[in-house]
Amino acid sequence: MVCEKCEKKLTKVIVPDKWKEGASNTNEGGGRKINENKLLSKKKRWTPYGNTKCIICKQQVHQDGKYCHTCAYSKGVCAMCGKQVLDTKLYKQSNV
Repeated sequence: MVCEKCEKKLTKVIVPDKWKEGASNTNEGGGRKINENKLLSKKKRWTPYGNTKCIICKQQVHQDGKYCHTCAYSKGVCAMCGKQVLDTKLYKQSNV
């Protein structure tokens, strides 16, 4: 649950380059080297579960944000910036 402002940040794609069109994962055009040792040539790689953790429950967050989905919904805030999105005053919620 994110606000309208943070919704633009969610349009990023994990693998933006197309196959065989200047992609970094092909042999053509200086992309991937043959017989390359991946442990020695490791650069900063994308990690699906980064180092970001939820402020409330300390669970790992899958996107760049402050709150996990569960805590953001229960508090009624944007998961990325923390802005109030919903009024959860009349909701019946439990922590089970």
